[in-house]
Amino acid sequence: MPQKSADVLVVGGGNAGFSAAHAAAERGRTVILLERGTAESAGGNSFYTAGATRIAHAGLDDLRDIVEPDERQRATEVPPYSEQEYRDDLERVTDGRTDPQMAQVLVAEAAAGVRWLHGLGLRYRLMYERQAYTRPDGGYLFWGGLHVGNVDGGVGLIADHTRVAERLGVQIRYGADVRGLITDGGSVIGVRYRDDDGDHELRADSVVIAAGGFEANPEMRERHLGAGWGHAKVRGTPYNDGAMIFAALELGAAKGGDWSTAHSVQWDACTPQNESNRELTNRLTRQSYPLGIIVNRDGERFLDEGADFRNYTYAKYGREILAQPGSIAYQIFDAELRPSLRAEEYEMPGISEVIADSARELGEKLGIDAGQFEQTIKEFNAGIDRKCPFDPTIKDGRRSAVEPPKSNWAAALETPPFYAYPVTCGITFTFGGLRGDLDGRVLDENGTPIGGLFACGEALGGLFSGNYPGGSGLAAGIVFGRRAGSAA
Repeated sequence: MPQKSADVLVVGGGNAGFSAAHAAAERGRTVILLERGTAESAGGNSFYTAGATRIAHAGLDDLRDIVEPDERQRATEVPPYSEQEYRDDLERVTDGRTDPQMAQVLVAEAAAGVRWLHGLGLRYRLMYERQAYTRPDGGYLFWGGLHVGNVDGGVGLIADHTRVAERLGVQIRYGADVRGLITDGGSVIGVRYRDDDGDHELRADSVVIAAGGFEANPEMRERHLGAGWGHAKVRGTPYNDGAMIFAALELGAAKGGDWSTAHSVQWDACTPQNESNRELTNRLTRQSYPLGIIVNRDGERFLDEGADFRNYTYAKYGREILAQPGSIAYQIFDAELRPSLRAEEYEMPGISEVIADSARELGEKLGIDAGQFEQTIKEFNAGIDRKCPFDPTIKDGRRSAVEPPKSNWAAALETPPFYAYPVTCGITFTFGGLRGDLDGRVLDENGTPIGGLFACGEALGGLFSGNYPGGSGLAAGIVFGRRAGSAA
């Protein structure tokens, strides 16, 4: 039998894979991390994120030991976010379809996981530009339960992870396209991969699959998510084609979680190179939509933009846009709202932006039904409860009684110029993956662990279905990556 190459092989160099590698290395295990991307294209989906990580905490004082110092903290309120609130949010946004045991582990261990990574050298901060609004007194109020993120976003996250892994002695092999699992007597004992030097095999006691979902595979999206999903734009890495998930299924692994839905957002529809853009990364999202309205190319609204805080709706509204004519829609704001839009997203280089002095002119410039668009805005404005004050820091109940309703943050679109931002569906990751136990051991159809095989991150299904609370994906990668690496 060939000699063992390492104790643990980790397939995939994103947040979950690095978390697994760190945990294994801390136990004294020898670890080889196989990353399909080159050193210049590595990091998986994690590289493309804003770095937001959802954890339970008791407020600002409870976070000071892990976030970077910031003079704004003296005038900042960060509401506590309890484990029960976290659990309730998971239950609510997934319509009760989250795995209850996995959910409990996530909410109980996410904060400890962030503190563990911070202790290893990862840097975190309060996310002022994404999760706080300025108060009239000049202070800051955070909202939506999502307050902490990585310094320098996903770019900083992967840079920090890489530095920690190298210090812990993890061997990182870039450009390693892993395509097969090696077995002996029903247990996984290694992998097969290809790089620029040819084909290779590695042997180990354990293999951890952390290579993401199948969102970058148009054929598999059409098969599992449904017709039209082949047209979605891939927000993150082009390498998450599901190869390792399907390699495990061929060995008898069971599917886990919801294979029919995915995390998908409103994504710039017209900017060139609007897929897997490593320069703009997350800045191609358009997430100030709760302040305005969204119309399709018929000039009609089709969803409740103010149903909840952005953190709880943005990951499901991409599919709503995919279902519209031409898989395109337009976010609409007026001059009063425009200064409140996220600068990092709405003032990015080369943004797709259309400006006009009237609603009819805007509709004509967009090439949509201008008459219907003008009527949509007129009815929306007329339906607003103007006695209710507008307050984006809370669910203010300021609604517009139209169909569909806008439940919160209904601000009249009356002040020219008017602004439109074309958006389509950007897919982030698929919710279905492999079935595992709470330590990431991959299970077969009978619920029996497959020897030597683990999964974490987006490759591990069960937590999310239809939707997810913002920031819980990175948190899950930390928690279940750490568990897999501790058990491998």
